[in-house]
Amino acid sequence: MIGTILLFLALLSILVLAHEWGHFAAARKAGMIVEEFGIGFPPRLFSWTSRKGTLWSINLIPIGGFVRIQGENGDNRLAAGSFATKSFLARFVVLFGGVFMNLVVAAVLFSIGFGFGLPAIVEGGIDARAIVTNEAIHVVQVLPGSPAEQAGVLNGDQVLSIDGENFADGEVAREALKPNVDGSPIEIKIERGGEEQTLKLAPTFIEDIGREGVGLALVETGKVRYPWYFAPVKGVTTTTGMTIQIVEAFGKLIAGVFTKDSDVAAQLSGPVGIAVLTGQVADLGLSHLVQFAAMLSVNLAVLNALPFPALDGGRILFLAIEAVRRKPVSQGFEQAVHASGFALLILLVVFVTYRDIVNLF
Repeated sequence: MIGTILLFLALLSILVLAHEWGHFAAARKAGMIVEEFGIGFPPRLFSWTSRKGTLWSINLIPIGGFVRIQGENGDNRLAAGSFATKSFLARFVVLFGGVFMNLVVAAVLFSIGFGFGLPAIVEGGIDARAIVTNEAIHVVQVLPGSPAEQAGVLNGDQVLSIDGENFADGEVAREALKPNVDGSPIEIKIERGGEEQTLKLAPTFIEDIGREGVGLALVETGKVRYPWYFAPVKGVTTTTGMTIQIVEAFGKLIAGVFTKDSDVAAQLSGPVGIAVLTGQVADLGLSHLVQFAAMLSVNLAVLNALPFPALDGGRILFLAIEAVRRKPVSQGFEQAVHASGFALLILLVVFVTYRDIVNLF
């Protein structure tokens, strides 16, 4: 458990520091004075000042970091090198720099991963340039309360055989899960963590699918890699496609709040839930962890781009309002809005963290 927590903290810190480096690099390029680059969060353990006047600090709480730019929060707004004295475009680039850097990190991780091979669903056809190895049948969904769940089948299990037959095709394997004519249980052999298990599933009527079944979804998977010259292209296109998918998912999530969708809360996961998932992914191997880190980086980018107070998107929104009004919003008002937004975010984190902890027991 301690190893899982340390791995999660390391992964999250790397992604958050990359995000903050995007702000830092853009601010330096725009001629802004970066007062502090903090690794971790206060209280401060030790620090040093660079030749360009930036205070570099190592802090006690080892989760990510922060960048403090002169004039960004209203102090010394008119000083030379202040955030507030720069053009609209320069300030936008600085605010968007963190989001952009997380997308770059994701693209790099996907590119490296596709160079060596990443797990993927290969059913239904894939890119002609792809080189597929380690083809197998895997479990991608187990319905709650189903015979499969009661028997102990988990997402990610590899299916070795069904009623003694081996399968290489996902559609054929799914057909084999249909109830036996003689009513006997379906015998399924799975592999998990290098260990094989044989389980018996007795089909029953499942309301979610409207027929008899075992509550198991299977797909054909494989490890997909690309030639070195095409892996970066695939890394960028995968990042782009995933960004669009996550934006759509966030849109549905937000729409669910306004439509009082009871499933919205169930779709949220806090630090504890992500930490547990990190450990599970790490157990599957390095390629899965690289893919997970890339996906997490895209999620971090999209989350920060949301036009919500205290997030980068919220600050960009105030910047856009300033451009339309041709004058900045009251400093006190903007700070109050961001403080309120930050408080709401903390409450949300506390809520989902509590729910994640409850779900562990």
